[in-house]
Amino acid sequence: MISDPAQYMAIALFVSFVALIFTGYPVAWLMGGLAVAFTVISVLSDTYLDTFFGVDWGYSSIVVDRIYAVMNNWVLVALPMFVFMGIMMDKSGIAEDLMTDLAKLFGRVRGGLAITVVVIGVLLAASTGIIGAAVVLLAILGIPLMLKHNYDASLACGVVCATGTLGILIPPSIMLVLMADQIRISVGDLFMGAMLPGLMLGLLYGIFILVYAWLRPGVAPAPKDAEPVRLALVLNVLKSTIPPTLLIVAVLGSIFFGIATPTEASGVGALGATLLALVRKRLTFAGLRDVLQGTMKTTSYIFALFVGATAFALVLRGFGGDELIEDALTSLPFGPSGVVIVILFIAFLLGFVLDWIEITLILLPLIAPVLLDMDVNLVWFAVLFAVTLQTSFITPPVGFALFYMKGVAPKGVTTGTIYKGIIPFMTIQLIAVGLIFFFPSLATWLPAVAYGP
Repeated sequence: MISDPAQYMAIALFVSFVALIFTGYPVAWLMGGLAVAFTVISVLSDTYLDTFFGVDWGYSSIVVDRIYAVMNNWVLVALPMFVFMGIMMDKSGIAEDLMTDLAKLFGRVRGGLAITVVVIGVLLAASTGIIGAAVVLLAILGIPLMLKHNYDASLACGVVCATGTLGILIPPSIMLVLMADQIRISVGDLFMGAMLPGLMLGLLYGIFILVYAWLRPGVAPAPKDAEPVRLALVLNVLKSTIPPTLLIVAVLGSIFFGIATPTEASGVGALGATLLALVRKRLTFAGLRDVLQGTMKTTSYIFALFVGATAFALVLRGFGGDELIEDALTSLPFGPSGVVIVILFIAFLLGFVLDWIEITLILLPLIAPVLLDMDVNLVWFAVLFAVTLQTSFITPPVGFALFYMKGVAPKGVTTGTIYKGIIPFMTIQLIAVGLIFFFPSLATWLPAVAYGP
């Protein structure tokens, strides 16, 4: 129930935002512009209509202090470092070598090439954390190879889209860094909480591929010309996998064992990825320039959203939007579990039209106080939230990963083929959401063992 007329302004602000998303205008400037526009409306109403909605220029100026507090947060220094690490790992050419060697290793197994994509996807997820880059790279490397060996095109597209989105869940994910900052929990706790669910998803993908290929041999046949597994091949696989694995262990291990903070560990990752590219003779001045430019663009995009979201959230709160949301959630007759389900459903729907960054910056600060009052474990909720957003990335008709896939898919791969292939993996992810929901220890056990309850 709306008790304050200013809350109608909060509703109008949010509805305007949702409506203007479809204009294609950059979301960061859209949020900031709406904050200014509604401040103007509130000031004019006070001046000419003698109706004050609680927001004026004095109140809106607080956004300067809020933005300074955001930019002064040392945790966020990890963002450009992890982005740099991911892009540099992509430049190092490790994924190409892994695809070649693992394809030979699993070549005699039905579905072996798809399993190869899953394994590489998990490694990429733990080293890049950038969905678009992971999906595109896996598609370029894996789709032609699987189609060449007569794999069903829908299965090939499905496994690439699903595996490519693991980067937002498996640490060191930049999404988890942002989520931890927005709901004020430890990045290390959230990294640990997301580790088992992320690996569980990869395992579920692999099990599905093996079972599906066994039940329907024609969709993922074993190559007829597969070479036998020899010691030299196994050594090549180890040679390709050990360097990125050691880098991942160095980054995550230093966080998990308390040796380094996430910010310090991100520096280790950035340096390690650079040395890895240098040792592999893939580091050039032109390549370094591309990596730095890519890091700058991604980081600028994220921090521009910080500015816009901060202004938007401040004005929304000024109109009583946070109280409106809190009253709406606490009045639901479902209890804490029901409220969590409603929030996840809203996040799932928002994932069709917004990137995870916008959803994280807009939604999480508004709902975190409600969840704290309900005594909801925020690590458990954040992992659930992350898996739900990951599911929205692959859900037809507007999942972002599907568009990344279509953009680089070989000729003949239609949108319908991609949609058909993603359905079983989308089902697996929904099952994973259910498992984490009903068995919270999947997300809370590892942090509790490492740091205590």
